[in-house]
Amino acid sequence: MTETNAPENLASGFEPATYDAWRELVEKALKGADFDKRLVARTADGIRIEPLYTRADALPGSDTAAPGAAPFTRGTAIEAESHGWHIHQRVGASEPANANKVILEELEGGAQGVVIEIAGPGQAGVKITSAKDMAVVLAGMHLDFAPVQLAGGIGGLTAARHFISALVSLGTKPGSIISRLNVDPVGTYARFGTTWAPIETALADTVKLASEVHASGTPLSTVLVDATVPHEAGASEAQELAFLASALVAYLRAFEAAGVSAGDAFSQIAFALSADTDLFTGTAKVRAARTIIARIAEASGASPSSMHITAVTSGRMMAKRDPWTNMLRTTAACASAAFGGANAITVLPYTYALGEPDRFARRIARNTQLVLMEESSLGRVADPTGGSWYVEELTDELADAAWSKFQAIEAAGGLIAVLTSGTLQDEIAATAKARAKAIASGRQELTGVSVFPKLGEDGVKVTARDAVAPVGGGAQIKPLTPHRLGEAFEALRDASDAYLVKTGKRPRVFLANLGAIVDHNRRSTWVWNLLAAGGIEGLTSDGYKDTDAAVAAFKDSGAEIACLASSDEIYAAQAEAAAEALMAAGAKKVLLAGRPGESEAALKAAGVDGFLYAGQDTIAALSDLQKSLGVS
Repeated sequence: MTETNAPENLASGFEPATYDAWRELVEKALKGADFDKRLVARTADGIRIEPLYTRADALPGSDTAAPGAAPFTRGTAIEAESHGWHIHQRVGASEPANANKVILEELEGGAQGVVIEIAGPGQAGVKITSAKDMAVVLAGMHLDFAPVQLAGGIGGLTAARHFISALVSLGTKPGSIISRLNVDPVGTYARFGTTWAPIETALADTVKLASEVHASGTPLSTVLVDATVPHEAGASEAQELAFLASALVAYLRAFEAAGVSAGDAFSQIAFALSADTDLFTGTAKVRAARTIIARIAEASGASPSSMHITAVTSGRMMAKRDPWTNMLRTTAACASAAFGGANAITVLPYTYALGEPDRFARRIARNTQLVLMEESSLGRVADPTGGSWYVEELTDELADAAWSKFQAIEAAGGLIAVLTSGTLQDEIAATAKARAKAIASGRQELTGVSVFPKLGEDGVKVTARDAVAPVGGGAQIKPLTPHRLGEAFEALRDASDAYLVKTGKRPRVFLANLGAIVDHNRRSTWVWNLLAAGGIEGLTSDGYKDTDAAVAAFKDSGAEIACLASSDEIYAAQAEAAAEALMAAGAKKVLLAGRPGESEAALKAAGVDGFLYAGQDTIAALSDLQKSLGVS
């Protein structure tokens, strides 16, 4: 063999790979099945997710910037020093002194900043009613190194003034503070249906505060454009981004009305997005947000170089049941935010949906980020998904879809107008309803909730949060109320727990597993998990060799409802006789795991009352079953 310095072309003996050749092989494998139905997925906005992307799908003719360039880089000194993004931990301990203790523990444990949730109408958090309380919360912090973000809700303007006053009492040098006041009357109006004053007055109050901060030379940002509000109410990615764009424009108009230039206004505005378990869509969403913000800044004559995006792991994805699974969710969400280029990330503790997190839950939330940042080195790469044909195309399509929705909002009079009319709320509710239907039918699975549930105790104990004060004065518009994805299943589990307390046992269904394990295992395992998702205990076994054995076991079980589970072959031979025998043995209802097909009429005639199968509305099926069992 002749040696050469040229690298060997290992593919030289093969035909060049092309999309057409690949598609031909795929069609052959599908054997006439529909390509789109089998291999193409769609986002909540209807954007196609192809099974394969090529160079032709992205970059040439793309609306986005080159990978690794603005606006896809974080681009500020403080983030560069931290090898990526800032780790911002959320703090909500009710008493100021306790909150301060938690803050110092967080910073000592690796957090680089904190988000202080402040108690007020409609939200729990730290009870801060004065600058003195705020000073207690901030005591011992090095505010020139550890940024603070405020989450004040309806009391956001008051909280911001308490923070500014506390800086004076703490003797902090004004020019060294790198924190965010996050006053957000638009997001507050959307979330609670009201704010501390009529919305136009609240906008003017916010601009006035921002102008005072800017004039003082203190490097604080004042305003937050919070797109987590529509997300938590059920919005799609494009709806979330359209809300962000329209809210930004609403603030720019308020600044303009006060005689503040767009350039000065942008220096006072920060952004927040939600990140969930959809890794690549979440990545594309953050990248698309940067594209949209940059476009609006350019059109306004401002520079987008100071844009700061905080990504918060989704609250709506968090589960109350088997909350350990939330660690998987927040890890994926954190990674997607990091891939997308978020400047700061807040990972919610895995017990967030249950109550006040303890030290362990907070440590896991911190360490999730530390491992991704320092051990996986995600923070050392600028725009790590840039150049990916899939992500580039998805970023473009998501930005385009969001921009279209943004234009529709502006054509209808702007964000305040569509919120006041209720149009946007109705659109988001429709998206949430479609997602709930997908979860109920099993097309979208929730680990530990709708699939692979843990029926018994999960061993997690938390301290309940303080009661939330009501929103005074009533809502002026329909609020975007947060909802978690697993709430419908959790309601069934709660009903089961109440039944357990009342009767000393859980509602039960006897699983008549016909045949050997190899015959029934696929369906018996599936139906056991389905029942457990509704808080119902499936009395299962390795299987019964014949109908007589199954009937005898049913009589001994004490159950009142039975469910047949086996293969199609055994159903054809034994299901009708087994159903009749179980009814004769006292079963109040007999179910069958699987679709009945052409045998439905015969099975029902034999005594089968219903069928449990993938794709049905499991919430409705489990609710009806609970009623039959006397649970509700």
